[in-house]
Amino acid sequence: MTFIHAKVEAVVKKKAKKQSKRKKPQKESNIRTDVWQLVMTQEQRRLAVLTVAEYRHFLKPLVLISYWNWGNLSGLNSNERVNALEKLVHQTGDNPNPKYYWYFQKSIGRYPSFRKFPSYLRRAAIQEALGIVSSFVTRWDAWKRGERKHRYDKSPRLTVMCNSYPALYKGQQIKYHSNFNAVELKIWNGADWVWMQGVSIKKHGKSRHTREGAKLLSPALVANKRSVHLSMSVEVNPQSLPDSDYVCAIDIGINTTATCSIVGSYGTVKARKFLNPARDIDRRDQRKQRIATKSKLTRKITNQDLPKGFCQGLYRKSKNINKHIAQTVSRQIVEFAQKHQVNVIVFEDLSNWKAKGGKHGSLQKQRFHQWCKDKLVELTIQKFSELGAKVCKVNAKYTSAYAFDGSGKIKRSNKKYSQAVFPNGKRYNADLSASYNIGARYWYAVLTNSKFTRVWAGRSSSQTLRTPVTLSTLWELSKA
Repeated sequence: MTFIHAKVEAVVKKKAKKQSKRKKPQKESNIRTDVWQLVMTQEQRRLAVLTVAEYRHFLKPLVLISYWNWGNLSGLNSNERVNALEKLVHQTGDNPNPKYYWYFQKSIGRYPSFRKFPSYLRRAAIQEALGIVSSFVTRWDAWKRGERKHRYDKSPRLTVMCNSYPALYKGQQIKYHSNFNAVELKIWNGADWVWMQGVSIKKHGKSRHTREGAKLLSPALVANKRSVHLSMSVEVNPQSLPDSDYVCAIDIGINTTATCSIVGSYGTVKARKFLNPARDIDRRDQRKQRIATKSKLTRKITNQDLPKGFCQGLYRKSKNINKHIAQTVSRQIVEFAQKHQVNVIVFEDLSNWKAKGGKHGSLQKQRFHQWCKDKLVELTIQKFSELGAKVCKVNAKYTSAYAFDGSGKIKRSNKKYSQAVFPNGKRYNADLSASYNIGARYWYAVLTNSKFTRVWAGRSSSQTLRTPVTLSTLWELSKA
């Protein structure tokens, strides 16, 4: 009996571990980032890069000091941590002998900026150092518990040499001119901390700061060899859009990236659109085909496994093309929804879906692996929520398998997989039919006050054969 109980307990733990691996929905944030391009001379650009370098030199010892004293800092809240770490490094009248003040005094000869380092910039560096250490400790504890993407993942490392950029507090490190046409920045000129006057702003990104209810937060000064700009954080507080009798239903696919339809609460479909950036998809697949060809030749010649970093350039380009596809299609989805004045976009929930088709190493398997379904939904949520609208997800089960007219299960054409044959002989686009069913599931849940995870119409009964919710279900509800 003891052996059986131990075996049952092991099975329960295994199931719990599987469930814990599921992706958790991320909380929506109202903070967005605009890129404000600055117009600078060559000398001004050099000073901006020098300021960032001095900030990083100051940040490095703070990360180490935070880690050494994390046992005392971890039990405090965020403000108490900043004050406690500041007392360890900064000398004042009430704190004449800080524990690590000697290091910063010793480093003044090498880094003169430490002598009169601005107080608000010091606190920004302290907050960043605490964030770096807190992130490392969290990831280290998770790794020790066995929460890893792969079994043999290496342990996380504490990043001391951080490529961070300084946060600029209003009135202390940055001052705005009227209409935000120019700014003044506090920078290190090699001898002292001075104000850089009249730096013009060329572009304001998407100009989110001009929207009603928007609030400017502290920007970051991004300065490197390529460009100098302000990474401006803006807290957007959009007003909710008016209610509509229509929603924009989206079916995400491999062959067609997104199929959109405007579905009404009575089952009326008034608009349809196919979004498929074929040119970008071909560019991505060509690079994947090159990787497959090179890997076969390399294995054939060397008779060994592929080395680390094999074809990393092609992998990087393929990944960036995928990001571009997600950005382009998500923007077109939002524009289509705005055009028809809907306040809800409905997706099928594919967050925990895994591909089963395709042989190992085949192009089809690679296309499934590179499918940007999650990124597409994430970007659409970010863009549509800025407008005061919302994005919902419904259960994806049987949305593509059943015909929208309620005739039953569909059959895919052998010659053209995107074409579906309904049981009544009707031929229709399978992705378009699926988008109708996705919109119908949203309205069925709203009208019957049920959950969005619901699949079947009606209640459970052993005497009646239930069918999934399709567009025809809304037609029946409107007649009742």
